Amino acid sequence: MVPVLIFSQNRKKDTTARVTDIEEVVFQKKITGKTSDLTNVKISAKDAKGIATIGGGIEGLLKTLPSVNSNTELSSQYMVRGGNYDENLIYINDIEIYRPFLIRNSQQEGMSIINPDMVAAVNFSAGGFEPKYGDKMSSALNIYYREPEKFEVSGEASLIGGRLTAGLASKNKKLTALFSGRYRNTNLVLNTLNEDTDFNPTYWDFQSYINYHFNDKFSLSFIGYYSKNDYEMIPKAKSVTFGSLNQPITVNIGYNGREQDMYKNMMGTVSMNFKPSDQWKFTLDSFAYQNREKEYYTIASGYEIQTFNPVTEAPNPSFDGGGQIEHARNDLFVRTYGTQFRAKFSPNVNTDIEVGVKYEKENLNDNTNEWKLVDAAGYSIPRPIDDPRTGMSGDLELFYQIAGKNKIEPSRLSAYGQYSQKLYWGASKVLFNVGARVSNWSFNKETIFSPRFQFAIKPDWDTDMLFKLSGGIYYQAPFYKEIKDLDGNFNSNIKSQRSMQLILSNDYEFYMYDRPFKLTTEAYYKKMDDLIPYYMDNVRIRYSGKNNASGYAYGIDTRLFGEFVPGVDSWLSASYARVYENIDGRGDIPRATDQRFRFAMFYQDYMPKFPSMRVNLTLVYAMGLPNGAPVFTDPYQYQRTLPSYKRVDLGLSKVFIDSKDKKKRYGFWGNFEELTLGVQVFNAFNINNTVANQWITDYNTNVMYPVPVRLTGRFFNVKLEFKL
Repeated sequence: MVPVLIFSQNRKKDTTARVTDIEEVVFQKKITGKTSDLTNVKISAKDAKGIATIGGGIEGLLKTLPSVNSNTELSSQYMVRGGNYDENLIYINDIEIYRPFLIRNSQQEGMSIINPDMVAAVNFSAGGFEPKYGDKMSSALNIYYREPEKFEVSGEASLIGGRLTAGLASKNKKLTALFSGRYRNTNLVLNTLNEDTDFNPTYWDFQSYINYHFNDKFSLSFIGYYSKNDYEMIPKAKSVTFGSLNQPITVNIGYNGREQDMYKNMMGTVSMNFKPSDQWKFTLDSFAYQNREKEYYTIASGYEIQTFNPVTEAPNPSFDGGGQIEHARNDLFVRTYGTQFRAKFSPNVNTDIEVGVKYEKENLNDNTNEWKLVDAAGYSIPRPIDDPRTGMSGDLELFYQIAGKNKIEPSRLSAYGQYSQKLYWGASKVLFNVGARVSNWSFNKETIFSPRFQFAIKPDWDTDMLFKLSGGIYYQAPFYKEIKDLDGNFNSNIKSQRSMQLILSNDYEFYMYDRPFKLTTEAYYKKMDDLIPYYMDNVRIRYSGKNNASGYAYGIDTRLFGEFVPGVDSWLSASYARVYENIDGRGDIPRATDQRFRFAMFYQDYMPKFPSMRVNLTLVYAMGLPNGAPVFTDPYQYQRTLPSYKRVDLGLSKVFIDSKDKKKRYGFWGNFEELTLGVQVFNAFNINNTVANQWITDYNTNVMYPVPVRLTGRFFNVKLEFKL
């Protein structure tokens, strides 16, 4: 159940003046992971573990929220309110984490760094978040890992991977530890693609969370993370039909070559927590992150473009075709380490004052060598012609080339302060949070200042309503992707992108069928400047390296949350959103993340007479995104929209042993606290969704065709879960 703000008060009656004095206003939370952020939405860790999606986990559940969009089931990345994949903050226990940078194709992604089996609480803000969160323009996701209360072992095994998690706690609960390892291979899922390709993607990781409580005031914790993703692909052939009913087009493509990528990530964090009294809390974190990525591929392809007679449906005689070679030897090394100090002072239960300072040292070593050759009939496109009458051609030219060697070691310093207050305004209940953060990056010598505010009021009405207003100035502080231009060089003159946000929302709580429901509606507007235009290449963002655009975004979200079935939570989400940009003053065009209309549903049910038989369903309908332009082309000439994204995933499970069941079991089965066998149906209606367009050039006409890149088909997965 999503928590609501609950006020309690003690009143002393003055018989002469009839004035009410407020002694205390208490906002009570129902689950752990306390936060003063008024834009926060809490996500159930239990629901995230059970959701039937290929990626699974927290992000799979986030994508059913109205403000979150991702038109690919193979990626854990997501877009929020017109922002792209790079504009979202992710924290584990208040420590910012990073995703791999070179991943270009959603097929290459493995598992999210967030392990659902270790999660205690999930806080998500789709915008207007408080100052303690960093400098990004779209959203903030903060995950809190749990401490086990006793020795435990749990695991999962399925056709696409598995996990094993162990937890322990000392008798006096001073020492707790949680260890988890995961393995995933999506080869079987990728084989549902309509193409002849050998896939060998393997992903595995190991995480630990260790706590030692010296006493009630002082504790020490450690989070460790190591992951390695290996992706190998050998394409052979595929055939794609697209176009319209009146003019269908088929492209037959043959391949030679392979792709081999490697992504290796490590993170370690040591945190010291000191709470000398109920009023004071101090935290000192030391962290280090290292990322090593290799992207190696050389793939040659030849293709034939065939059209059909609309009347007879017979293929037309055609010599249209072409070929291309795509090559990359990209290496990236990223190391970030630093420390942050945070202090919180709560003079009473209604007031919080927080401050923090953070220092980071960064090491980026980037070697890029990437090019594409479009070739047919012995010449390349583009091809300079010396003499068109004789057909004498000039030198061989590449369609594009990105090459550079960059190494920088900048530092980043940031600080924030915020003030939160709960009070009564007449008979209405009020909470506000105001503050700001400041940051400086030595690479571009830029200092940014980000003031932010949040305000909530609960009128003294019979109807249970809560109104919220939040906003401020939010920056997208540049890092590796933003500073790298299309030539492959780092631009030290790049500036932070800026977004001025205003968000108005309403929570309406009511009872229907004698069960609680909550309807949340949010409207927002963003005015953006110093934007860096980008091309969207599948799930990779390629920035132009110039602050030469402005833009704006607006939209409205709504979500109905509640117990559609008694005892389990479900919700319906709908949103309408637009985002535009203006490059070099040429006029407004939709950005590649222009969402428009989207509808999603997460539904849980069980059989009343057999409650051990359970089902969960996720449904998504999203209008197609503008695919943008091919790299190095004019986005004003290539405004094409992908088909709508439609998908239903279904999870069916039988619970053989439930921890809530107090029934005594003996023998082998007595060792289990939980045992569940399930069947998951991914893409239940076998809809061929499109994630991007592959642009191919017909050498006879020099026309560029957008060939759809399809996503996965229907797949049945069997999953066994247990807990000892």
